Amino acid sequence: MRLYTYYRSSAAYRVRIALNLKGLSYEAVAVHLRKNEQNAAAYRAINPQGLIPTLTADGHAIGQSLAIIEYLDETHPEPPLLPPEPHARARVRQIAYVIACDIHPLNNLRMLRHLKDRLGLDDDALTVWQHHWMVEGFAAIETLLADSPDTGRFCHGDTPGLADICLVPQIYNARRTGVDLAPYPTMTRIEAACQERPAFAAAHPTRQPDAE
Repeated sequence: MRLYTYYRSSAAYRVRIALNLKGLSYEAVAVHLRKNEQNAAAYRAINPQGLIPTLTADGHAIGQSLAIIEYLDETHPEPPLLPPEPHARARVRQIAYVIACDIHPLNNLRMLRHLKDRLGLDDDALTVWQHHWMVEGFAAIETLLADSPDTGRFCHGDTPGLADICLVPQIYNARRTGVDLAPYPTMTRIEAACQERPAFAAAHPTRQPDAE
């Protein structure tokens, strides 16, 4: 397997965690987003969206981090990243989707570039934008986690899964941009438990070959 990745991409970070949890080896191919390498014709031929990550496996190229993670879970079912019960699976997906569908797309590099280059927002305004959407999403996730008996050491029970895979990279982004995490004690407790696991620690952006 080959993973097209960028060390600071939270979507690629998710896939690195999933691969590590599954114990799968892969070749990492760095695509530097700030140098626009994702827009090169050679990469666009692999992923027409020009987004990171892409996983190539068994002659196929798969984009979108959640699609990649579910592919890995279906083709390498141990350890499972989703619980077996339908309601529990829906709960885990709900938490993951708040991050991957509602928070992250509004704060990724191409969105911020559009706001700055096309709409004229300065750096201070961009920070306000980022913090607004992260805080709004984090408030919902904290409530979902703190108020549920299904929350354990991790987002669901005592085994890390899809929700944790999405949560950890988003908290990394929040710290990097200066979001106050004090209002989210359940989230940060779970993140700390995740970082104790080698699969999460090895996927951290600072530990990637292309880290700057």
